[in-house]
Formats: sequence, structure tokens, C-alpha cells
Amino acid sequence: MEVRYFLNRIFRYLFFWVFCIAIIINPVISAASTTTSLTANKSTNIPDFMKIVVVNEGAPTPKAQIAFDNIYALNDGMFSIYDKSLAIYKQHFLARHNLIMALFSGKGGRFILYRPGQPPLEAEPPPAIYQMAKAVGHTAMATYDLVAPYISDSADDQSWRAELQAYRTRVQSALDALNAADIKPEERTLLRDTLKQVEIFMDKCLQKGSFTYDDVLTYAREIQPNLAKLITLASSTQVGHWYNILEKWKQILGKEWENTYALSNSIYVARQNNILFSVLVQFMGEKAINDHLILLETTDFTATPDTMIDAFIRIISDRALGQVFFNDYRLMDYELLGGGGRKAIEAEAAKRGLKAILPPLVPYNSTEWPWKINPASGTGPGRMEDIQTIIKPKPT
Repeated sequence: MEVRYFLNRIFRYLFFWVFCIAIIINPVISAASTTTSLTANKSTNIPDFMKIVVVNEGAPTPKAQIAFDNIYALNDGMFSIYDKSLAIYKQHFLARHNLIMALFSGKGGRFILYRPGQPPLEAEPPPAIYQMAKAVGHTAMATYDLVAPYISDSADDQSWRAELQAYRTRVQSALDALNAADIKPEERTLLRDTLKQVEIFMDKCLQKGSFTYDDVLTYAREIQPNLAKLITLASSTQVGHWYNILEKWKQILGKEWENTYALSNSIYVARQNNILFSVLVQFMGEKAINDHLILLETTDFTATPDTMIDAFIRIISDRALGQVFFNDYRLMDYELLGGGGRKAIEAEAAKRGLKAILPPLVPYNSTEWPWKINPASGTGPGRMEDIQTIIKPKPT
């Protein structure tokens, strides 16, 4: 009996511990089993051809990523709202205000007058001599661009030859056509003399089968006086034409002129001394700058009226938003993060013992010209005629 009792106690003791161990390891086994089951399901239930389109076949998307996506979706949804409101603002603006749009073009600009209830009125372009003078001037520089990449080894690398020969043919065609052009005698003489200089340089390069830096520099220096004359001819023609157009439009609009808006476009190289914008300023006044007269920076010389007016309406309509949210009608003309960014740059510079390089603070409603106007900000000439004459190299 004692042996049986002893064995019975041992079996109960072992059963107790086996039961406890089973309870402890069961969740682990279950989890492993579930993972194995899910993996098995993913690999067995999804056909191979579906795996290229199945999302998260492996680990699930992290919760932090889902949270970010859901929050940033607010910004994506904003654009459809902006686009819808922009169409409404545009309709309201054009139904109530006059707008002059001055766009760059190869013909010397496009001026379009929008008036409520009337079709757009587009002005005729400047006289043809503008385009001809510009084309001839560009020919001299295009010839430089044809040869410049090969200056160091023009004799060995003849890649330039065929293209220069083809352009030489175009120059001759232009020369042959000059007598039939409807221009003044002195204008014809200037165009012919310039094209002849280009032709002579081309022939020297083709006959010699090579050219040097000194050859190119001599050509550039000799033709430069004619280029300056062409610039004067083209710009005076262009400016005089647009003066006449704006004088007519100002008479047409009468008292409404004071409330007329205007805009022009510019790429980087045309910001300083922007011709179209500068002409508009003469008629609208300095106080209109950045208020009723806007300069829009674009990535190309040419921009479509639709693109321009969309950008313009966004600026004008956001001014009401700035007044409602921040109590300033012109604050939204500027990047909202800019003020905070300015403070952050100053703080980071101070941490490093540096002086922050930032533009001066100016009022939101500044009427300052939208380009470089402080002569003290740099050194050297500011006009072509101020550039010091360089001694011409001797022809080789």
C-alpha cells in the first residue's frame, strides 16, 4: 500500500507540472501556428500571377505610415478644392475688372486686353523690322555657339563642319532676300553688313578647316558694334509700338483705367530691365507695382494666356484669404513659411556663430521694383556701354 500510495503521489505531481507547462507554452504554439497558417495561406491561396499586384504580401504596412498617409491626404484633397474655387474666382474677376496681359513672344510681345462682357482684344505685334533685327543679331551668336565647343581641337574634330556649312546657306539666303524686305534703307544696310561679317567668318573657318580661340574672339569683337546697333533698333521699335498701343487702350478705358489690372511674365535673364513690364509701369504708375501690376516669373520666354491668368487670379483671390485669416490684404503674396523660415535661418546661424544672410524686411504692400535696384549691392558696369573696351587680338 505504501508503494502504491507513493507512486500515486508521484503521478499526481508530474501531471500537475505537465498541465502547467502546457498552459504556458500553448499561446506560443498557437501564435506560431497562426503565423505558419497565414504564411501558408498567402503562399498557397494566391496564384503566382497575382503576386505582382497583391499589396503587402509580406509584412503589413506600419501603423505610423498609415497615419501619415491619412493625414497628408488632407493636402492632396486641398488641390481639387483650390481648382474649383479658382474657376469661380476667375469668372467673377473677369466679369468685374479690366485686365491687360503682356506676354513675351518671338514677335516682340503679345498684349491682350480683357474687358467685362467683351471678347479679348489682342494688339498687333511690333513692325517686322523688330523680328528681322533680332534674327540677324542672334545669327552672330548662334555662329559662336556652333564653333565654341570645338575651339580646342577644331582641326582634328570636324563635327562642326556640316552644321556650319548648312547655317552658312541660310545666311546667304537671308542676304539674297534683303532687297525685297520692306524696311528703311539704313536698316537694310545694317542687316546686310552684319550678315556679311558672319559670312566672312564662316568662310574662313570652312576654307581653313579649323579655327582658334583668337579667331573666334576677333570675329566677336569686330561684329559687336553692329550687335549694339541692332539692339537699339529692335528695342526702340518694340517700345515705341507698345507705347502707341497702351495710349490707345488708355483712351478706350477712360476712367476705368485707374482700376485696371495688368501682368507680364519673365524668365531669369529678362527680369532686369524687363521691357514689357517697364512699359506698363510708365502708364500705370509706380504705386501700381506689386498691387495692380504683377510680374510673374515663368520657366519659358513664352507662356499661354490661360496659364498666366490662372496664376494671376490665384494671387489676387488669395489676398482676401490673407485679410480673413491674418488681417493683412497682401500677406498671401508671399510664401507663408517664409517668415518662419527666416527666423529658423537666423536661429541656426546664431547657433553656429554665423551671421544670417537674408534680404531686408520690407512691408507686404511694398511697391519696390521686383528685381535688383540697389546699386550698392554689387560692383562693375550696369550697361553695355559702360563695359571697358578690350583690345582686339591680332588676327592669326
